[in-house]
Amino acid sequence: MNTRYWDQFKCPPQSALKPIQAGRLKGKSDINPQWRMQAMTEVFGPVGIGWTYTIDRLWTEPGSDGQVCAFALVSVRIKDNGEWSEPVPGIGGSMLVEKESRGLYTSDEAFKMATTDALSVAMKAVGVAAEVYLGNLDGSKYNRTAPPQQSRNGFISRSQLADIEALIAETGADKEKFCEWLDVKTLADIPAQHYDKAIRALEAKRHAA
Repeated sequence: MNTRYWDQFKCPPQSALKPIQAGRLKGKSDINPQWRMQAMTEVFGPVGIGWTYTIDRLWTEPGSDGQVCAFALVSVRIKDNGEWSEPVPGIGGSMLVEKESRGLYTSDEAFKMATTDALSVAMKAVGVAAEVYLGNLDGSKYNRTAPPQQSRNGFISRSQLADIEALIAETGADKEKFCEWLDVKTLADIPAQHYDKAIRALEAKRHAA
C-alpha cells in the first residue's frame, strides 16, 4: 500500500501541537519538532539505522534593512525492506540577523533552527503531520470534518490514544473511572467509534474547570 507509512504518522497527537498565537501564521499549529523525530523512529527505527539525514548545505542571504537570513538544505533517507531510499530534500530557513525595536539582533541558533525547519519540510513529504498541512487541524484541535484516523482492529489509533491521555492529564480525570464509564479495561481498548464520545466528555470537563 503506497500510503502505509503516511497513514502511520499523518495525525500528530494533540500533545505535540501548540496553537500559534500571533504573526502571519496565527491560528495554525506549531508542531513539536521532537515529536517528528519520535514518529520517524517509531515507524522506521532509530536514526542512523532505519532512517537518516545529512546536512548538505548551510548558507546566508541578505535581507532588508541589514537583516540576514540563514538557510539549510538537508536530505532525509528511509530504509524500506532493507534498502535505502533516494534522498528526500528539504530547505528551511531562520533569521540570523533580525531587526528589532532596539536595533539588529544576531541569533546564535539560526542555523540550528533552519536545519530543524528543513527537516520538517523533508519529513512532510513522507507524511509526517500531514493532517496539519492539509488543513484538517484547527489550532490544537482536530477538525471534525477530517478523515477518520486509521484504527487498530476496531480500537482507537495510537495518536487518538495520545489525544485522550493528554486530555486526561490536563483535566486531572480519574483514568480508572473513565475506563469504567466507557466499559473498557484500559484506554487502548476504547473502540474507534467511541473516540468522539471520549473526547467530548474530556473537553467538557476541561471547559468546566
